[in-house]
Amino acid sequence: MQLTNNDRKTYADLDRARTRRETGLFMAEGTKCVLDTLNHFSVQRLCATAEWIDRHGHSLPRHVTPVAVKLSDLQRMSHLSTPPEAVAIYHIPHTSLDDDIVNNGLTLLLDCVQDPGNLGTIVRIADWYGIRQIVCSPDTVDVWSPKVVQSTMGAIARVRCFYTALPEFIESHPGLPVYGTFLDGNNIYSETLPVKAMIVMGNEGHGISPEVAAYVSRRILIPSYPPGDATSESLNVGMATAITLSEFRRQLLK
Repeated sequence: MQLTNNDRKTYADLDRARTRRETGLFMAEGTKCVLDTLNHFSVQRLCATAEWIDRHGHSLPRHVTPVAVKLSDLQRMSHLSTPPEAVAIYHIPHTSLDDDIVNNGLTLLLDCVQDPGNLGTIVRIADWYGIRQIVCSPDTVDVWSPKVVQSTMGAIARVRCFYTALPEFIESHPGLPVYGTFLDGNNIYSETLPVKAMIVMGNEGHGISPEVAAYVSRRILIPSYPPGDATSESLNVGMATAITLSEFRRQLLK
């Protein structure tokens, strides 16, 4: 199957949300990201150099037939500063949120997280701590953007992100406590944390919005050390997510 100029243009344009919506496609770039995701999404096309196909062709799923292209073609399609040797074009999956998982475990809620790198990191952290679903506010960055997909390092194959208004989502699950990090919250290391809960992480610059904060029932704080000393104004949202999920899981495993 030959790669047409229209294909190249479409794939290069997948960094635009409108193009992803219209085509229903997203892109994974680079050997690790491609190989980690090939068995988890419906493949529209796999483009790679002949050398890459020689090295990795034996490990590809049987239903995937790679298209050999020049490195210059990959450079035109890629969104990375250094063009990869392989890119995979996938159909965006249509999945439904599993309420059983929400009601019986931890669910991460993201309130207007806007940096692609942060969202990708959070997806990786969620994957590490066994969080399989993330619920995002509509103004959170699109998980299918190339920068986010790349930042997840393959974790996007195991963690699903859903977009909806967070207040309504919280209201639809009244039996669950809702945790959020605030500067006036209770020390997270002094709290007894539950197995079943929602955990809200806020925007990089403004934290949790007032609209969502109104639904937070348990305000927690990640304390700096030593107490009272001058320190950074705040933690990066990815770091804060890792610390928070780590403490929830530590208490479950102790």
